[in-house]
Amino acid sequence: MGWIPEEIDLTRPSAARMYDHFLGGSHNFAVDREAAAAAERAFPGVRLAVRANRSFLRRAVKYLVGKGIRQFLDLGSGIPTIGNVHEIAQGECPDARVVYVDIDPIAVGHGKRILADNPNAAAVLGDMRDPARLLDEPDVRDLLDFGRPVAVLMVAVLHFVPDSQDPWSMVAGYVDRLAPGGYLVVSHGTNEHFSEEETSSFETVREVYQRTTSPIVVRTSAEVAAFFAGLDLVDPGVVRLSDWRPDSEERWKSWCCGVGRKPLS
Repeated sequence: MGWIPEEIDLTRPSAARMYDHFLGGSHNFAVDREAAAAAERAFPGVRLAVRANRSFLRRAVKYLVGKGIRQFLDLGSGIPTIGNVHEIAQGECPDARVVYVDIDPIAVGHGKRILADNPNAAAVLGDMRDPARLLDEPDVRDLLDFGRPVAVLMVAVLHFVPDSQDPWSMVAGYVDRLAPGGYLVVSHGTNEHFSEEETSSFETVREVYQRTTSPIVVRTSAEVAAFFAGLDLVDPGVVRLSDWRPDSEERWKSWCCGVGRKPLS
């Protein structure tokens, strides 16, 4: 248990540790597993949504490596589990560089441990809501050169940023720093395809997350598309998770996603 920082409140569930549990990871606690079970009881399939999201991440990273991207900034990365960005990217291209950023000390502490022998990957404790400060962090700048194309990943994290904090301006802060040819990758919770019964069940899931360190906000696909302002959307645009360049028969109708590229001129 040496990966647990002393200051962590283990009486309150963490969205990052719940995510780890849904993916089959081991870096979570009873309070997280209980909250995850409550979410699953309220809306059977939450676990499938999380795994569909991880599958989208894999496809997106492989696509980006294929397009020549060798630098990745994974914001709100959570606890490193099977199928991490560095595993995918470096599996395709060993010299790919990856910086994970999270506000959860447990996620970052464990990330530092597993990346200790990886010179091309790092875990950084930081708040993605302050792009100017985060992008100037030495641990970020040591690995990533923003004078060259970088892929900024915001996968399953923007739905933890309320409207009152203007997540669109926050995302624009990162896009502004991207060199031409850089990318933005987003996946986000939505309930616009749900039936009335499913919408009611999902509200119970939201209530579960209200008790965590990261309450959840769902948005429409049009609101998610607005995050890509000034970018060229990669086909097929902003779509449901399982509709973005699928390579399996999995289907999940909540959450939408997209990949955008900063124009070369």
